[in-house]
Amino acid sequence: MTASTANAQRFREFKMPDVGEGLTEAEILKWYVQPGDTVTDGQVVCEVETAKAAVELPIPYTGVVHELRFGEGVTVDVGTAIIAVDTDPGAGPAEAPAAAPQEAAADEEAEPQGRQAVLVGYGAAPSSTKRRARKPQPGVPAQPEPAKAALQAELNGRTAPAAPATPVAPAVQPAPAAPAGSAVPAAGRPLAKPPVRKLAKDLGIDLATILPTGPDGIITREDVHAAAAPAPAAPAETPGPVAVAAAEPGTVDTAARERRVPVKGVRKATAQAMVASAFTAPHVTEFITVDVTRTMKLVQELKQDPDMAGLRVNPLLLVAKAFLVALKRHPEANAAWDEANQEIVYKDYVNLGIAAATPRGLIVPNIKDAGTKTLPQLAAELGDLVATAREGKTSPAAMAGGTVTITNVGVFGVDTGTPILNPGESAILAFGAVKLQPWVHKGKVTARQVTTLALSFDHRLVDGELGSKLLADVAAVLERPKRLITWG
Repeated sequence: MTASTANAQRFREFKMPDVGEGLTEAEILKWYVQPGDTVTDGQVVCEVETAKAAVELPIPYTGVVHELRFGEGVTVDVGTAIIAVDTDPGAGPAEAPAAAPQEAAADEEAEPQGRQAVLVGYGAAPSSTKRRARKPQPGVPAQPEPAKAALQAELNGRTAPAAPATPVAPAVQPAPAAPAGSAVPAAGRPLAKPPVRKLAKDLGIDLATILPTGPDGIITREDVHAAAAPAPAAPAETPGPVAVAAAEPGTVDTAARERRVPVKGVRKATAQAMVASAFTAPHVTEFITVDVTRTMKLVQELKQDPDMAGLRVNPLLLVAKAFLVALKRHPEANAAWDEANQEIVYKDYVNLGIAAATPRGLIVPNIKDAGTKTLPQLAAELGDLVATAREGKTSPAAMAGGTVTITNVGVFGVDTGTPILNPGESAILAFGAVKLQPWVHKGKVTARQVTTLALSFDHRLVDGELGSKLLADVAAVLERPKRLITWG
């Protein structure tokens, strides 16, 4: 056994796992250990935030922390080593293996056979294709480093630093110049690794406009960041006091009063999901206003019921139960559209999502098999779901597999809205604020507790008649809650 092999076995690296299905990166929120700390197999060493949730990561080794590869607040690609552990600290000093660059871990030349183990799911299958190195163009000499830096600066709109003087080469007939403002021509698709392409996409940078500095003409992260960096102000040509131009009347400089926050984590996932849903599923939203006075009285009675002791009873609980009863009467509305196979998937179970506003953003965990729950069971799971979401401890599994969703906009005093479907679901019900309003009851105008419901549904799956019947039945149950018994 060589010394390098022994070191590799002694110093074990823990790589960023795929903590959800298909996620490519995660941000390190907090380290619970520091170099020199003793850790045991299964001990939680850090908390990371993905596009779906905050997750604590246990380490599969026992030993002493040798090195933390990344600090808090850094986004790391899946498969990149984040911590090194000395599994045999009593063996004396030894040289730990050097940390590999983050981008190299995402696109290594040699991939292990089979799929890699992840915390959730089975990971992605390795690709059998390899990218060939780009051949140099005939007749085009390789550019020296100063020339590359100057061209990159020109593409980024900056003034390149003066290059050191070099001997003048013999004159060569120049090629025709490209039109002003055109990008540097490239032979085919620009070469870049998937994380680098994603970074360029997030920053709005066209890879075709970037001069690569990596080996074999590959664009690196540094190239993308250099292209995205703002151009510095040009220095004054002559020294001395510079007159400051007076601002035009009526103009206000707002830059000092603006804040820019990177889009990542839950906010980034929510934005992507909402755009995908809004421009994929044809939304239809219908509204109904209903007298819920009897339901509000039932809420007060249930709070005094011994069977509901210790449980949180509120109007949302009965709205959820009414929605489940209506779905039982119209099961065709509980479906999903399979675009790849051109099929409609009808589901004989209801995973009821509850939209929850948290400090990290909007998330939609769901109650599995909600249609089979009794009212006390539904109340218990609803309370646990909301509490876990507010603590930021909702797992990716708790947010997967939803079929329909309820969003309670009434808690903000809003009458109703036009909710956007959670991707992959068929319907979402918005529950508005309950207010005292004039209402005709038994032939007389009197003050009643009234709310407005809004149901958005995927028109590929749910026709107008079916959607209208579903919404009308939810309203009918809330108007006369005894239908929970007669219809349930």
